Formats: sequence, C-alpha cells, structure tokens
Amino acid sequence: MKKTICVLLSLVLMLSALLTLSSCGKSKSLVLNVYNWGEYISDGSEGTLDTIAAFKEWYQQTYGAKITVRYTTYQSNEDMYAKLSSGAVSYDVIIPSDYMIARMKDEGMLLPLNYDNIPNYQYIDESFRGLYYDPDNQYTVPYTYGVVGIIYDANVVDEADVGDWDLMWNEKYAGNILQFNNSRDAFATAQYKLGLDVNSTDHANWDAALQELKTQSPMIKSYVMDEVYNMMESGEAAIAAYYAGDYFTMLDNQSDSVDLQFYYPERTNYFVDAMCIPSCCQNKELAEIFINYMLSEEPAIANAEYIYYASPNSLVYDSEDYQEELGEDAIAILYPGIENFSELYNEYAYRNLDPDTLSYITTLWETLKIS
Repeated sequence: MKKTICVLLSLVLMLSALLTLSSCGKSKSLVLNVYNWGEYISDGSEGTLDTIAAFKEWYQQTYGAKITVRYTTYQSNEDMYAKLSSGAVSYDVIIPSDYMIARMKDEGMLLPLNYDNIPNYQYIDESFRGLYYDPDNQYTVPYTYGVVGIIYDANVVDEADVGDWDLMWNEKYAGNILQFNNSRDAFATAQYKLGLDVNSTDHANWDAALQELKTQSPMIKSYVMDEVYNMMESGEAAIAAYYAGDYFTMLDNQSDSVDLQFYYPERTNYFVDAMCIPSCCQNKELAEIFINYMLSEEPAIANAEYIYYASPNSLVYDSEDYQEELGEDAIAILYPGIENFSELYNEYAYRNLDPDTLSYITTLWETLKIS
C-alpha cells in the first residue's frame, strides 16, 4: 500500500514538474513589439531584404531561440504619442522624431539604453550625438534624418511658379495642393513661409500661422500623411510638402502621365528619427539587441535604400555600393550640405514645446480643421 502511494506521489510530482516546465517555456516565449512609421523599413518587396525576417533568422542562429516580431505602424508622431500615453498598449521599440523624443523623455515615457548591448552605436556619426533631444546620449540611437521639401508635378506646375513656400499658396493650383495632416508639420509650413520661429511660445506667432493656413485652406485638396504617396504618384494632386526621402519612393512609382520634381525651400525642417525603448517595454534586452542588429551593415543599407532617407550610420553613407545604387542625383538631394547639418538643425529643427503652447496649438488645429 505504501509502495502504491509512493508511486502515485512520484507520478504526481513528475506531472507537476512537467506542467511547471511547460508553463515556464510559455512565459519565456520571445516576443518583440515594434511600432514604426508606415513605409519605414525594408520589407522584402521587389527583391529587397526583409529586415524583420532577417533579424528573426539571425537571432535564432545566434541565440538558438525562435522569436516573434509583432510589427505595427503609425502615421504621425502625435498618433504614436496618444496611443502610448493612453497606457493601453505595450511596445518594445519605437522610432519617433526628435521633438517627440524630447517630450516623451521629459514625461518619463522612455527608458535609458544599455549601450553595452548596442556596440554598433560606434557607427553613428558624431554630428548626430548630443543633440538637444538627447544631450547626454542616454535614450536614443539615430535611425534616419532628413529635410522637408516640396514635391510637384512638372506636367502641371509652371517652372516660373516654383520657389520657396509660395507654391503651396498659389491660387493657380487650388484643388491640387496637399497639406500635412498633423499640426506640427502643417503649422511649420506657414511659419517658415512667414519667417516665424517654429519653436516660439508666443501665441501671436501661432495665430499668424493659423491665418496663413486659413488662407491656404480653400486651395487644399486634402490633408494627408501616408495618403500622399498614391495621390502624388497617380497625378491626383500636383503639389505637396513632404519628406525628401519619400520623394524617391513616389518617383519610382509615378504613373506615365506624371513628372515629379523636388526642391528645398530656403527655411525648412531638419529632423532626426531615432530608435528608442518606451517605458512600457516588456523585454528591454531583446529590444536593444534588435536596435543593434538594425545598425549592422546589411540591414542598415537595406533600410536606407528602401526608405530613401539619409542615414547617420557610417556603414551606410561610406558604402560605395549604396552610393552607386542611389546615384549622384539622389545622394545630392538626401545629403544636402551635410557638413553644416548640426548648424542648420539647431536653427530650424522642431523642439519640444511647453504644455501650454502644445495645448494652444491643438486648439488652433481643431479650429482650422472645422473651419
């Protein structure tokens, strides 16, 4: 009887151990949640490298474990911020713009990085370190950078009308103009046009920009973000302010009836987007490994070629293959006056605004959209 009881007890203990191991296995399942802009990573289309798939394969070969990457996208910094600040979601890696990084850092929404897990940070050019949004290089790894310019269809727009921000307000092209569908970028187009400081806390400056946007409003076909691609590529619209890198994506996909061209206004936004880890992260070390992988040569070049944004990574911009792939014209647009980047960035880039100014901008933006 005692022997039977001992056998039964042993079986119970073995079953309990197996269940515990099974439970532990499930708890250690590796999942990485990445939240990024749309069209902002090489995805394997048209023969490109699928960098997410490549990371998963590399991780399994390196660490002997499978990994799941849940990759989702957003259309604006403001959308990303609203979702994260709600507390209803959890992500491990995000790639916001500089001014939003500063805001999130100030609000305790970012975790400091362990750069021991990111040795490839050595390839980030010194020009992109110590910038205002992360002066002590604690929270960020620059991913891309660029300049906002104006894209236009030369089959519709007269060359004589091209120049500075005035084209975006030219009544001749009413119904053919697209404007940013986010307050920061939209107001900036008006502020740069008027010669105003985009980081001003003076409400009068923002009021002046609002009046300029109200003047423009009847000419606007649509307020857009990612929709700009199809609308410009198809010829549905003829003028849009957008990021330089996206111009080349549109150029590759433009219809036969469209002739897209690009130029920089004299005063415009210089920006940096950087990889960060939000405070809601569930696996910080894995997030840092992912960031480090994206800085390695093959995925870094693949991402730069795919999204057509300038790279702060020396493995990219020093690559002869990369420069040959893009061509001289594209390099000239993507890397304008790179030796003066820090100076231009410090003069024109968006900065984090105080809560009162942000609230006031939101009110003005709502006024514009319902007017």
